[in-house]
Amino acid sequence: MRLVSVGNVVVDILARVPQLPERGGDVLATSAGMSAGGALNAMVAAVRQGLPTAYAGGHGTGFFGDLVRVALREAGIPSLLDPAPDQDSGYDVALVDDSGERTFVTSFGAEAGISTTALAAIEVEPLDLVHVSGYGLLESTNGAVIAPWLAGLDSRVRVLLDPGPLVADIHPAVWAVALARANWLSCNEHEAILLTGAEDATAAVRVLATLSPGVLVRLGAGGCLVAASGELHTVAGFDTTVVDTNGAGDAHAGAFLAALAAGLSPVAAAVRANACASIAVSRFGPATAPTLDEVVQLVESAGRADEA
Repeated sequence: MRLVSVGNVVVDILARVPQLPERGGDVLATSAGMSAGGALNAMVAAVRQGLPTAYAGGHGTGFFGDLVRVALREAGIPSLLDPAPDQDSGYDVALVDDSGERTFVTSFGAEAGISTTALAAIEVEPLDLVHVSGYGLLESTNGAVIAPWLAGLDSRVRVLLDPGPLVADIHPAVWAVALARANWLSCNEHEAILLTGAEDATAAVRVLATLSPGVLVRLGAGGCLVAASGELHTVAGFDTTVVDTNGAGDAHAGAFLAALAAGLSPVAAAVRANACASIAVSRFGPATAPTLDEVVQLVESAGRADEA
């Protein structure tokens, strides 16, 4: 059993700022850096929670592509596709303000150009789990390739779909195919409301539960909502000091999938995912997901071992 991700791994050019600049203005960064991010955050979280993981997304030839491959290698994540010979990997500029909130500007690269032939060669076993990001379903990326690939997977493969902030830009036909194959739809509160037009997260989850067998809606410090098997559960979060929310949703998804793979119930998996995300946001930078031991220790110290 392993996790196969067809998400986009890009390079994050990070800058921590007191606040976002006004239009036409400028703000001095208090710190800055560059590292691989995007779907890497979910994969690293899964690996650190004990789930073997492979990257089935694209990566390029050049400076950014080299950074991506180094990060994958250091995390113990094999890449299943060869580098694109004529294009570098993409990147985003990520601004993190003093509240820990992040704002992105993204430029796609080789990760947005997976071929049908390359993806068809990926061997996904019936017990595997698949992670797919909404970024990869855009018309300008891989929507026309990934959606039919998902539809052709063995019915026993569990698929988690994370639509991301650009969900409104996914072509309705592509979205319908991906959603129909998803076992789990994982998103934050804003995305859930955007998807449904509901007034709040609870109402949004109820609507989404009619579209997907499992729904996971992140509420930040409030934890998350889990809808599965006709039941809706509120799973509390953990107290933490927010430093950087970059990659928090991906860390949540990766930990959730790892817990499901380990045989935990959806609610128990959500407890671990909440713990993982709470630790991740207390650390600055991408791919800050904790190990399984750290997650278990937090759950136990909070007196919630019976939940997970």
